[in-house]
Amino acid sequence: MALRDTIRPLLGAALGLGLAGALLLPRLPAFAEEAPRRLPEAAARATEPPGSRVAVFAGGCFWGVQGVFQHVRGVSNAVSGYAGGARAEADYRSVSGGGTGHAEAVAVTYDPAAIRYDELLRIFFSVALDPTQVDRQGPDAGRQYRSALFPQDAEQARVARAYIAQLDGAKAYARPVATRIEPGAAFFPAEGYHQDFMALHPDHPYIAANDAPKLEALKQLFPERTAAQPVLVKSPPA
Repeated sequence: MALRDTIRPLLGAALGLGLAGALLLPRLPAFAEEAPRRLPEAAARATEPPGSRVAVFAGGCFWGVQGVFQHVRGVSNAVSGYAGGARAEADYRSVSGGGTGHAEAVAVTYDPAAIRYDELLRIFFSVALDPTQVDRQGPDAGRQYRSALFPQDAEQARVARAYIAQLDGAKAYARPVATRIEPGAAFFPAEGYHQDFMALHPDHPYIAANDAPKLEALKQLFPERTAAQPVLVKSPPA
């Protein structure tokens, strides 16, 4: 079982805080993170052909990354999954062990006529993660929680490298951006119970403490990019 599924209740009990206190634990210095911010537009804009495109992002727990992109205008689908390792080990139990090479990732389908790849990058770095953390996000530690970009073509790789260099050059963060660029990796969808997790379980303790704030940051920092209703992987019942 992943660290995020167990650590807060255990720590809360150990400290005598109860569940309410446990939810505050990510705010403690041990879990200190860079705050969300509206980062500058990318100087290198993506040149993309018309039609649907896919971009793959890894930024810690895929629940929150998926939840953010499901609310971005121009995105038609966002699927939680695994990228960076082999097909045979693309399952939650294996990936949670940290030794598969996979990162928890999200495949985002988008229309470049509505939102370009560089604009997705801007949102990702602004609200979806702390890109200065190495092999972790907040309370989740391990290589499977690394921040990474998995370019689907040479143009995405070019734009990703340029934007990271731009952020580092502008000293957008107190520390260098640690997000890796890993081209050529296959993406494998995660199990069904991981899909639409933020939308389906908004009161889950992990979501409330760690992922709901990312969605609020999207709404506040990029209101012009925010869709009121998420695009879901699984259609709701009729």
